[in-house]
Amino acid sequence: MSNFQAELPSTGVPSAEPTLFGQPIGLYVLFFTEMWERFSYYGMRALLTLYMVNYLSKPEIGAGVLGYSAIQNFFGNPSAQALSSQIYGNYTALVYLTPFLGGILADRIIGQRKTVVLGGVLMACGHFLMAIESFFFPALLLIILGNGCFKPNVSTQVGGLYPQGDPRRDGAYGIFYVGINLGAFFAPLVCGTLGQTMGWHYGFSAAGIGMVVGLIVYIAGQKYLAPDNLMEMKANQLAGKTEKQPLTRSEWVRIGGLMALCVLNVFFWAVYEQQGNTIALWADKLTDRHIFGTSWEMPSTWFQSVNPFFIFAFTPFLTLLWNQQASRGKETPTVNKMALGLFFVALSYMVMFFSAKTLTGTNLTSAWYLIGFFVFLTIGELYVSPVGLSLVTKVSPPRIVSMMMGLWFLSVFGGNSLGGNLGTLWEKMPKENFFLLMTGIALATSLAIWAFSSPLKKAMSHQD
Repeated sequence: MSNFQAELPSTGVPSAEPTLFGQPIGLYVLFFTEMWERFSYYGMRALLTLYMVNYLSKPEIGAGVLGYSAIQNFFGNPSAQALSSQIYGNYTALVYLTPFLGGILADRIIGQRKTVVLGGVLMACGHFLMAIESFFFPALLLIILGNGCFKPNVSTQVGGLYPQGDPRRDGAYGIFYVGINLGAFFAPLVCGTLGQTMGWHYGFSAAGIGMVVGLIVYIAGQKYLAPDNLMEMKANQLAGKTEKQPLTRSEWVRIGGLMALCVLNVFFWAVYEQQGNTIALWADKLTDRHIFGTSWEMPSTWFQSVNPFFIFAFTPFLTLLWNQQASRGKETPTVNKMALGLFFVALSYMVMFFSAKTLTGTNLTSAWYLIGFFVFLTIGELYVSPVGLSLVTKVSPPRIVSMMMGLWFLSVFGGNSLGGNLGTLWEKMPKENFFLLMTGIALATSLAIWAFSSPLKKAMSHQD
């Protein structure tokens, strides 16, 4: 996936380690751990905006929610949709702010494995607490803190399974990303259906059960994982094998290049995350969901499964394409891939622009526009997100790799926060203009990455 040669030194797994389909068993432990964690996260996310707009915003319900009136006053008593967008944006933003702190906790204090377990416990408690509407905000806080502990340390443990220069690393992150989207695919179908047909709290409880299953998988598979970075470093220091080393000039330059890319990555996530916010409202209120003209109406949350479905469909073809390019020595550099990904995201919102142009009076738009939207959005995502995860483990100094993964997720924090603010424009401007704005942001970011691709590539492949 990348032309960069700056590889992260890693303990890796012993050469005698059993493998499955050419990959360490530990990869599949992390695959299923992350799959269930993402099931819980995306199951709750599929319901969140609809839950707030259609249920929590009712005066008789909101009055019983701890802190709801204070949040309303803080945002200036906006409409139910605008308030929900602010809460959604800030929640999903904070979910990606805390991984930076979780990375520091793992790298400096208790290690990756204990931090992952702590995160899983906190998230499970948060999801179950969502079933009690009065504790809505405390539940969100527990999920935010738990995700901060969990997310960066599972992702970096994938890289820890492979020794320096192992060519399987990029492929491993592709497999890992399928696990993420497998959970994301089933979550709206299960949690969304339960929430919309049986009751919101059934959907949230199902998300909590998913998190518990993921935690069990992780704890049971400990023996297949690479040594914990912090514990191994402390053992080597006690044995006199290593000493604490300051970051070198080369490492600082690579960190600087990664930070610059993080800034541009903010705009990708601001536009991408509209799928759980304004796009969810479009699917629920403005899309004809009577499939093939039948009387049955599909739950709107099912559209949240379209994106992960296309992840499964497109990943093999893109992986084959990239492998063929690499075999000919013409593989697209990582930074250029990300620029291309933003271009596809811009195309996805042009599809929605044309969909909005068909909206007249009380007519609903065709569901095929949303399918087309997700086709282009998914291709764009595959050129940005898994490629970025792999890049972080390659260019980051190994002693701060969890913290750097947290820094990468910090850009997702900025993107979700910006995305929530952009979502407040949903009711204030014509829908076609809103989609044009999203198109412009994605296209401008794509051009910016192309413009700065050469210095970024030089920075992240810098050697002393």
